[in-house]
Amino acid sequence: MDLYEILGVRRGAGGEEIRRAYRRLARRYHPDINPGDREAELRYVQIARAFETLSDPERRRAYDAGATVDPPPPAAAFGFEGFDFSVQASVGADASTFGELFADVLARTARGGAAGPQPGAHLHAALAVTLAEALAGVERRVPVTRYVACRACRGRGAVPIAASDCPECVGTGRIRSSRGHMVFGRPCERCGGSGEMTAASCRACGGQGVEVRGESVLVALPPGVEDGAELRLAGRGHAGRRGGEPGDLFVRVRVEPHPLFRREGHDLHLVLPVAVHEAALGARIDVPTLEGPVPLRVPPGTQSGQRLRIRARGVPVPRLGTRGDLIVEVRLVLPSLLDERSKELMREFARANTEDVRREWWERSAGRPLSE
Repeated sequence: MDLYEILGVRRGAGGEEIRRAYRRLARRYHPDINPGDREAELRYVQIARAFETLSDPERRRAYDAGATVDPPPPAAAFGFEGFDFSVQASVGADASTFGELFADVLARTARGGAAGPQPGAHLHAALAVTLAEALAGVERRVPVTRYVACRACRGRGAVPIAASDCPECVGTGRIRSSRGHMVFGRPCERCGGSGEMTAASCRACGGQGVEVRGESVLVALPPGVEDGAELRLAGRGHAGRRGGEPGDLFVRVRVEPHPLFRREGHDLHLVLPVAVHEAALGARIDVPTLEGPVPLRVPPGTQSGQRLRIRARGVPVPRLGTRGDLIVEVRLVLPSLLDERSKELMREFARANTEDVRREWWERSAGRPLSE
């Protein structure tokens, strides 16, 4: 496809000669002048492509140097409605190019799309709860300030008025404008092409369809919710503008630290102070839990750091219908020897127990006698 041949100009033609050739051929082959003529449509697209390339100095130099030109899309891909050749063509530098014409059409499309419904933005909030509330599950209210549908216009952005001619198009429903040698007709954006004004912009919301309101949203936390979990409440974010879908509310949960319990997965951990005589002889001790004290049997000879397990006193797992465990870590606490009688009893205990506790501990840790 020779672009110079398509426009009917010589290779050394100047910019004004190329422009005149394009205007002459565009008036001849434009689809509005040749309705239903598919060959004229294809010819028009080729002419426009040739002009776009040869009127740009850099693209023309590249083409002359042997660069290829992308083939034009099928003629059916272009919409030619709205063009009118009923006025005299402009000449000179004011004449429009193919790219300028379609840039104007695309700009109007972008402006029209912005006036339609727009989805609402998402909202984010934080909720702090205690460990007991997180384990049991709780309902709490979260204060939010968000856009809601305007009460005056019910979110539409407009209120009904008595029908009257549209002042923009003077009741015709179409706006006509010219660019160079072409006249364009497009539906009036203000009245939607009807030619009548039956609604006016809502003064309460400025035509946006939303207003600001502060409210509290009820949030139900499931049992066992973790620190840092994020809950999504569909449709509780900002309302959409001009009837658009509302956004969502995302609530991030913060579980406050507990002075006694530490959570690891579905288990709770607790450090249990145990007296020397309780660890040596064994004892029955009431262990605190988040639901109240639970009895625990400490076996005789329990060592410091030993862990005891209380079943089903940990974190609920609703999807399984079970609970984690409470892991109790024994921590030996030496008594305060404040009187002579207590000191003498401790000396007597030492004389009666002469084993080398450190050697036994190291050998048990090594799994063999230290002499080997």
